[in-house]
Amino acid sequence: MKAQLIQLATAPDLVEQVYARLLDAISEGALQPGERLTQEDLAQRFAVSRQPVLQALRLLKKDGFVEDAPGRGVQVTQLDVAWIAKVYQVRGTLDALAVRLAAERGAKLDPEIFTQGRQAESSQDVKAMVDADLAFHRAVYQASGNPLIAQSIDLHWHHLKRVMGAVLQSSHQRQTVWDEHEAIAQAMAQGDAELAVRLVQEHAHEASVQLTARLSEQLSFKP
Repeated sequence: MKAQLIQLATAPDLVEQVYARLLDAISEGALQPGERLTQEDLAQRFAVSRQPVLQALRLLKKDGFVEDAPGRGVQVTQLDVAWIAKVYQVRGTLDALAVRLAAERGAKLDPEIFTQGRQAESSQDVKAMVDADLAFHRAVYQASGNPLIAQSIDLHWHHLKRVMGAVLQSSHQRQTVWDEHEAIAQAMAQGDAELAVRLVQEHAHEASVQLTARLSEQLSFKP
């Protein structure tokens, strides 16, 4: 039985599973910024040995989601305004490439994406709003026809989900978000690559300005 546990603990897929569950918990706010993480507690929570937890935490540290805690151990990385601004710079560039390629193909997005997005906006359900926003952008990446875009930006979106969730808990989503999404989609469907690029760059810039400003306000009021 002991040998079997060791074998499972070193299996790469088990490390990936622990990593994925921790990443979701961090990006969705179930694990809060500054929260201390211990191998023992996490191993018990996931019913695994400490080895896959240790490896998963090392990967999360490399990707910027956990950091060394005061004293010893690790904690969930604190939200950082300057870092999020840099993430938005990368996202804006990749979004621009995606909509250009999608427009060149005259790609049309599923109208249901916008219906669900506006419903989420009306409900003020934070998780639903974040998920709907992500669904729109993932649809754009898929429409581009270049799978490397989604692969390149996936990790960045986990950082963005953290700040979007944190900010939307205490403030409303911009009212123009889904109007902007629809305008981008229309430009793509009409094959107007230049307009689609301009609109998505403005969209990303406005999102970055608004969210980083609100995050800065939140952090400045923390005790």
